[in-house]
Amino acid sequence: MTASSPDVHQQQLEQLAAFLRESEQILADWDAYSDEHTDLDGWPLDPHAYGLRASRRDADTWRAFNRVRIHAKDLLRTAAGQVRRLPARSIQPRWSWQLTALDVALDQLDAVQRTWFEARDSLPAAARPGTEAYDDARAERDAEAWHYLYEWSSHGPVLIDINTASQNTPSRTAAPAPVPTASSTASPTARR
Repeated sequence: MTASSPDVHQQQLEQLAAFLRESEQILADWDAYSDEHTDLDGWPLDPHAYGLRASRRDADTWRAFNRVRIHAKDLLRTAAGQVRRLPARSIQPRWSWQLTALDVALDQLDAVQRTWFEARDSLPAAARPGTEAYDDARAERDAEAWHYLYEWSSHGPVLIDINTASQNTPSRTAAPAPVPTASSTASPTARR
């Protein structure tokens, strides 16, 4: 099975859908927490606890996106190809800029991950998960990634929308329906 096979693509879309559901729940939980733990001007009642909860939101979203990140470029390439094959009347104007936003966000997430690997590799040997040095560096990565992860949770549904349109709309590269010729149409019988 290749990465472009319909079965693999469907699995990737299912993983994307799982991320979208999970990130929606993470954001709803965060909004509820934020509403309850800020004053009327939006300032945290306990800035330390608020910061810890924001870090958890960021880490949970990063973890949820990991199932999609490994094949996100494939999803974007497939969607771009599907759009090229759709008739113009089936294409939503927002799709182009949403695909661009997802691509830019993915590039930024890759850069954040590279920076994280460099930071992790420069930590002292004793810095392991659970130590302050390691956990702080990872929390910084997650915080830097939050905006780009939010882009994926906001615009990710476009990949499913494009796939659905592609499945439900004849391709513009499909052969046109044959035009009946004079010999293939029934000729009226002359009445005598």
